[in-house]
Amino acid sequence: MCLTGILNLNFHRTPRTRSYTATDNSKTQEVKQPVESHLRVKRGWEWKQFIVPEEMNATDYFVGQLKSDLDNGNNSFQYKLLGDGAGSIFIIDNRTGDIYAMQKLDREERSFYTLRAQVIDITTGRAVEPESEFIIRVSDTNDNEPKFLDEPYEAIVPEMSPEGTFVIQVTAWDADDPSCGNNARLLYSLLLGQPYFSIEPTTGVIRISSKMDRELEEQYWVTIQARDLIGQPGGLSGTTSVLIKLSDINDNKPIFKESFYRLTVSESAPTGTSIGKIMAFDNDIGENAEMDYSIEEENSQTFDIITNNETQEGIVILKKKVDFEHQNHFGIRAKVKNLHVDEELMKYHAEASTTFIKIQVEDADEPPVFLLPYYVFEVFEGNPYGSFVGMVSASDPDHSKSPLRYTIRGSKLFSIDDNGTVITTNLLDREISAWYNLSITAAEKYNLQQVSEVPVYVQVLNINDHAPEFSEYYETYVCENTGSGQVIQTISAVDRDESIEDHHFYFNLSVEDTTNSSFTIIDNQDNTAVILTNRTGFSLHEEPVLYMSILIADNGIPSLTSTNTLTIYVCDCGDSGSTQACSNKELVLSMGFRTEVVIAILLCVMMVFGFIFLILGLKQRRKQILLPEKGGDFGENIFRYDDEGGGEEDTEAFDIAELRRHPVRRERKARRSATSEIRSLYRQSLQVGPDSAVFRKFILEKLEEANTDPCAPPFDSLQTYAFEGTGSLAGSLSSLGSETSDQDESFDYLNELGPRFKRLTCMFGATPPSHY
Repeated sequence: MCLTGILNLNFHRTPRTRSYTATDNSKTQEVKQPVESHLRVKRGWEWKQFIVPEEMNATDYFVGQLKSDLDNGNNSFQYKLLGDGAGSIFIIDNRTGDIYAMQKLDREERSFYTLRAQVIDITTGRAVEPESEFIIRVSDTNDNEPKFLDEPYEAIVPEMSPEGTFVIQVTAWDADDPSCGNNARLLYSLLLGQPYFSIEPTTGVIRISSKMDRELEEQYWVTIQARDLIGQPGGLSGTTSVLIKLSDINDNKPIFKESFYRLTVSESAPTGTSIGKIMAFDNDIGENAEMDYSIEEENSQTFDIITNNETQEGIVILKKKVDFEHQNHFGIRAKVKNLHVDEELMKYHAEASTTFIKIQVEDADEPPVFLLPYYVFEVFEGNPYGSFVGMVSASDPDHSKSPLRYTIRGSKLFSIDDNGTVITTNLLDREISAWYNLSITAAEKYNLQQVSEVPVYVQVLNINDHAPEFSEYYETYVCENTGSGQVIQTISAVDRDESIEDHHFYFNLSVEDTTNSSFTIIDNQDNTAVILTNRTGFSLHEEPVLYMSILIADNGIPSLTSTNTLTIYVCDCGDSGSTQACSNKELVLSMGFRTEVVIAILLCVMMVFGFIFLILGLKQRRKQILLPEKGGDFGENIFRYDDEGGGEEDTEAFDIAELRRHPVRRERKARRSATSEIRSLYRQSLQVGPDSAVFRKFILEKLEEANTDPCAPPFDSLQTYAFEGTGSLAGSLSSLGSETSDQDESFDYLNELGPRFKRLTCMFGATPPSHY
């Protein structure tokens, strides 16, 4: 029971009973109650809790009075209030002990306050009694409406669910004291959502009350109210909204939008070509809307339908090539169904939706078509030019029936006219080629791009135009002492002609040899024959070689005969009486002859290579004479006279005038003074060079190399011309300024200059002494 009144407590020292005055609203009633039941005695203090209603209107609301039983009313005691809210929320009259609440109290924020009271004697300033603790409790009033804490609410339920299907449970919370009456007892009701949903009043469970179709409405908003005081008047309420979505079930079959489709396809389209698309519509979504298209006639060989899994369209494709001239239109019926259907939902998919598709074939310019995929012709060999071989035939399948032009490829021995007749243009020989593989093309005359090709095989038939002949070359020997009737050779024959039957050859002596009494022939009737002697004794000296003419005939029609000559060598077989020795001699002679031929060929090859090496050696020797061996040592100072330059007009290469400024004619020197004169000039030339010590050192190093190398030619070009100076007493040994010919001078004096000038002596034609 909630206490809403105000208690005025007068504490006394009566040990057994306590009397107080309780003011409840406007009534005052004096109550006597045993202390043990509600009061607690503590050293003269009696205390109890105070109850204050929340949300009271007065700012100085009287809570109650504290009074010591020692207080005799002479105002000698002072009351103090300590603890929670003392001085701010609660104040006390220090003379009377009256307690007041200075502001509104909210039980939901704080339901009770614990305070302490103290009584002090004013005269002594001492506490009359120890501190006493008491509680001020805030009583509840229905000042809080219910609240839904789990917002927002959202639920998903399958469409077409039966009545009573659980959807979701909502829960509200009331901050009021649940133990105080019905302040926190809630009742749920449905404000919005009928007639599809219902709610249980005490639990907040929402259930389906009517079947719903997602295709009509995908989601619903439901408004729920929670009211305290069990829904009685004067209670507070709170509301919330619940979003209920319907999930899809496969309760709709796909249906074609159109009952008739018209498509076209060209007769030139290859297999696999997409002809067009068809589309069905399914009210379901997701996996329930996945479809499968097919042709109602399961044995359709010309067209097929595949499903585009992304767009759920049916694609009509060409399964087999069509021919406008054969059939220019087709009609097929397509059907569609869902891929995923639960067993309990099959009642919605009992009959599949269908549509009719008419496919028109468009005419295209097609290449010619041969009547046969290939042709095989036969012709006899040896037929004259222009002989008929065979005829091919092609036609234009289009309505225009364009005339055709034939061409032949693969051989120049045949030709074809515009009628497709194949003839020979040359004689055919089966022994050269028994088959010809040709390729004949037919093209429209007015559209050469339309071309077809067909293989043609021509077999050349055999005629008996080749006489039989020996199968090999026979070397036959007969001993001088051979007796009559001895077999000396077995022969066979071959025929290059082809025979329907097996070849059969007949062997006989020729007419001119029928009187020959030396040899005879016997036909073995197996395409072989044996040669036998017809007399005794042969002479190697009188008749070393004998000839025998043999007639060989075949079984062809007409039969052909050839005369073949068999050469028989007479051999001195000795005591052995065998021709094997003669065969070995011939073999040795043959091998010897072959060896001599090989040796002769090798000798010729060696002579040719020797001649080539000799010419190369002479050329190399000439190069060594004309050029010094160590050209690399002085190549940086020598002038290349083989670089002709620009001729006399080329004045940029070097100044000829500078070289000829002081020309010196080469005169005949006495041999006795040549060495001393050159050495004198050598010493003078060192004095006319540049003053720079670097150049002087360079010249000395080069001259030292020339002096120490006996093979170095003593050309003055080994030294730079700039080092000679304009006043060189030695002049120049170069032939640029020489006015006399080398042919008029004698260079024998160079022999006296020593080994260092040996090469120079050789180059100018002087005869070196033998001690060099």
